[in-house]
Amino acid sequence: MTKRPIIGVTMGDPCGNGPEITIKALSDPELYRKCRPIVIGDAACMQYALETAERIGVVKKGTLAVHLVHSVDEALFTFGSIDVYDLGIVTDISDRKFGIACPLGGEAAFQYVKKVIELAVEGQVDATVTNALSKEAINMAGHHFSGHTEIYAHFTGTEKYTMMLAHHGLRVVHVSTHVSLREACDRVKKERVLEVIEIANKACKDMGIENPRIAVAGLNPHCGENGLFGREEIEEITPAIEAAKAEGITGVVGPCPPDSVFSQAIGGWYDIVVCMYHDQGHIPLKTVGFVYDREKQEWKAVEGVNVTLGLPIIRASVDHGTDFYHAGKGNGNELSLVNAIKYAVKMTGREA
Repeated sequence: MTKRPIIGVTMGDPCGNGPEITIKALSDPELYRKCRPIVIGDAACMQYALETAERIGVVKKGTLAVHLVHSVDEALFTFGSIDVYDLGIVTDISDRKFGIACPLGGEAAFQYVKKVIELAVEGQVDATVTNALSKEAINMAGHHFSGHTEIYAHFTGTEKYTMMLAHHGLRVVHVSTHVSLREACDRVKKERVLEVIEIANKACKDMGIENPRIAVAGLNPHCGENGLFGREEIEEITPAIEAAKAEGITGVVGPCPPDSVFSQAIGGWYDIVVCMYHDQGHIPLKTVGFVYDREKQEWKAVEGVNVTLGLPIIRASVDHGTDFYHAGKGNGNELSLVNAIKYAVKMTGREA
């Protein structure tokens, strides 16, 4: 029998929704049948989140308990006992203010990520999953990164990487992410587009797709209409596609009009779409993954998984933010975190 992989889960910004959705996710015994989760964060915050979940009735009182540990070896990995690798950053929860970006939240969230990366590099955990952090908060704390992806790349010494978002059969990867739209356009270069095609092709094969079908989106409306609306498709994107084909990546096509390629991908035409910038990929993914119930005035589903490709370690993540508005109320939606944990398990190749 395959031994369940150990999954390190960061708590996320303590002022956000990470602690509570982690409690809700780990209240599902099915996850413990698939893996051995351990939370990297602060036990005080997790205890408060558990008590909140019990108070509003989303977790039955007495069914879960926070188990504080200072090493992976101390973890119990048993359903009902939530192992928390306590970093002791937020020990007095009165210091924490829900729903705001602050240096304390940024420092804590950053240190959780740094620690889980260390544990993965050392082989103490088999994969990592991250809850949301606030980019503003980590920069307020003096850590000048634009997000998780860049933190992971820095601490693993990775130069070639990209973000992939996935929701069921729709997968998107990005040429650029956390930069201005003006800079994103400037980053559409043949070398980078080719690099992302190569990473996408490898990722699909790692997931068991023997002959990946890769669509490369254009940058401009109608893919530039042969130069009428821009020349990036002619000068950068098409040459990258041709170079990929010359390398033997035969399933790549494009440039594809960005206003229709995602519908085609959802319909099964493609296994993955190479997007030219952050919102080009994020908007369609979140449109299908985030479902709001207009009558009940609540989120029916907040799904989707964020995976960083090209790293020497496995990293999956929720594909939403800190949800400062609902933080501390216990009503955050845990589906994206549950899916991220399951995706990380799958990527270890040790799925039950």
